[in-house]
Amino acid sequence: MRKFLKKFFLIVLIVLLLIQIPFIYRRYQNGKLAEKINQLQSQRTVQPDPNYTEYKGIIHAHTSLGGHSTGTFDELIDGANANDLDFVIMTEHYTDKYDTSALTLNGVYGKTLFVGGNEIDTSDGDRFLMMPGGPDAASFSKMPTNVVLSTLHSENRLAFITYPEKFKSWNSDFDGDEVFSLHTNAKKMNPFLALFDLIWSYPAYPALTFATYFKRPDENLAKFDEIAAKRKVVFTAGTDAHSNIGFHLLGDDAGNKFINIKIDPYKTTFQLVRVHVLIDKNKPLTRESLIDALKMGHSFIGFDVLGDTSGFNFLAENDVETKIMGDDIALSQGVRLRVVSPIPARCVIFRNGEKYFESQETGEISLDAKESGTYRVELYLDQLGSPFDKMPWIISDPIYVK
Repeated sequence: MRKFLKKFFLIVLIVLLLIQIPFIYRRYQNGKLAEKINQLQSQRTVQPDPNYTEYKGIIHAHTSLGGHSTGTFDELIDGANANDLDFVIMTEHYTDKYDTSALTLNGVYGKTLFVGGNEIDTSDGDRFLMMPGGPDAASFSKMPTNVVLSTLHSENRLAFITYPEKFKSWNSDFDGDEVFSLHTNAKKMNPFLALFDLIWSYPAYPALTFATYFKRPDENLAKFDEIAAKRKVVFTAGTDAHSNIGFHLLGDDAGNKFINIKIDPYKTTFQLVRVHVLIDKNKPLTRESLIDALKMGHSFIGFDVLGDTSGFNFLAENDVETKIMGDDIALSQGVRLRVVSPIPARCVIFRNGEKYFESQETGEISLDAKESGTYRVELYLDQLGSPFDKMPWIISDPIYVK
């Protein structure tokens, strides 16, 4: 019996060791991926924009103030400052007892402008990111979506769809759509693979470990393109940062915990995906100028974990004017589309959701827009290998050729 048990446990041990081999190799691959990214970063070239200043930041973040999170203000500020973020738009969950948007971070802390917003619900079962927030956040859960949107717009506030896969009121006058969500993407991760990647790869490459599970949000982008072909609309990427995944042994409410491990600290999640906003050079970065730029769609999504996307631009030009993402331009004057990338990348230009043009790796593209339509850009770093030959590095907001 003892010999049998010894053999059994030996076989189990061997099997457990063999299971680790693919994940050890995946850690090696992540190391090579980090080297490739660093190599591409060394090739960065940026053309200064004479008219706009680019700011990068995060939309959709929570702290313990709104529940569902254990993140503190100190952790949030440190995470934003460590990543050199220009802004963070808070979207605290609401309560009918007090105004969470007023009690969260508002103003400049260190390097970063914080704007207090809310994540709100409507009686139709729709959910939005409200920017900026307010004491009325809880009351909207008793109102239909159209009434909520009308109220927000009358006060120059924005409503971006969050969790579009659950959204119902697609004919409503919302301002934007969160086409990519870290939270939604993470829920699709294979738990078995993720567990062993957390053991082997995460300690050395925390952000890249998450990034290797990224998938292009095909359905969300298709729905966005359907709406954008008919009217102006903005899209964004949501970090949905909670800083609440992990475990600890023993501890107290004062934060004294034995073996405290947090998998999603702000410092890590803020590295993954960001929203880059272009603001007129004559205007400083303020809550008002940020909200206005987002409303106009002067922005793009950058998966900065794969390399700094700062310096990207998508322009439409003629002899009279130059327009940027979110703008209209008249086809009758002749329109030249121009894409500028800080790193050579494969460029795909979409018109009304259909592929209009595709290039090989290049840093700049210029071509004529021969038809009216809604044009947007996706850039891919095929050099990094799978899955990044199918997962965009940059997704631009559209330009509307009329």
